[in-house]
Order: sequence, then structure tokens, then C-alpha cells
Amino acid sequence: MKKLKIKVACALLGGSLLFSSCIGSFALWNNLKDWNQGIGNKFVNELVFLAFNIIPVYGVAYFADVVVLNSIEFWSGSNPLADVGTTKTVKGENGEYLIRTNENGYSITKKGDDVSIDLVYNQENRTWNASCDGESYELMTMNEDGTITVKLQDGNTVTVLPDQQGLASIRAISGSQTGLFTAAR
Repeated sequence: MKKLKIKVACALLGGSLLFSSCIGSFALWNNLKDWNQGIGNKFVNELVFLAFNIIPVYGVAYFADVVVLNSIEFWSGSNPLADVGTTKTVKGENGEYLIRTNENGYSITKKGDDVSIDLVYNQENRTWNASCDGESYELMTMNEDGTITVKLQDGNTVTVLPDQQGLASIRAISGSQTGLFTAAR
């Protein structure tokens, strides 16, 4: 009887992992790894890494991500450990930008400027919008069939697959060599 219960539990757990189609962001494990990489030099990092494998901190974090957090992310659409409120610096062609993670998108500010652009995801309409100075522009719609409908600067729309070929098609149609988002004027 005990073997049957274990087999059923393993089958259910395996099925929940195989049928959910959720790879997830593994936020807990990645945050733990990033913390370890940032605490000191490579020797301290290695000691912490070994300790966290002997005392199975990495294993527990990975298991919690796979079984609990990624399932929550799949069914709810958001990870409970998302980095809301964090700001990262990104170097671009025209300088450095500060990108802040919000609950529904991102705020992007060029270093030294006071003006920011908000990229906001509207879950109800499945759209990404750009907002700046009180004005909002719809950039794209995430369609039910897995395609994306992009609004071009001239008001036309184009529907593509979210892959390299789709991006190349949008760039060719809009005449943009560097950027995708051309809706804001």
C-alpha cells in the first residue's frame, strides 16, 4: 500500500511538472545565485557555493521554484518573487539608461534626464503601451494565437510571430534599423 501511495505521488508530481508547460523565471534560485556571486571574491563565492550545496540551500530553492513558485507564475501570470521596484543600469548607443521594474511594466529614464517613459502591460487588453508626459500610445497586442500585432508609427498594424523573423519583418516595414517601438512621436 505504501509503495502504491509513493508511486501515485510521484506520478502526480511528475505530471504537474510535465503538463504545466511552464519553464518559469526561477526567481528564487536566480536571486540566491546572484546574491552569492556578489558577496565577495571568487574564493568566498566558491566557499558559499560549496556550503549551500552541502546544506542543500540551492536544492531547496530550486525545488521551491520548480514545484511552487513557477506553478504560481504559470497560473497567475506573475511571480511572487518578481523584482518589483529594482532599478538596473543599461548601456545603450546614446548613453546609460535606468530601468525600474514596476508591477505592470517598466520605467525607463536616460541618466541625467528627468523625463521617463513607462512601458505598461494592460493584462485585460493584452497590450503593451508607452506612456510619457501624460500621453499613452499602444505599441502591441499579444494575440491569443501566439502572434503579436504591432502598431506602426503611420497608424498601420502588422501581425507577426514573436521571433527573429517577425522582428526583421517589422523593421523592414517600418524602415527602422535600430529600434522596434516606433509608435511614440
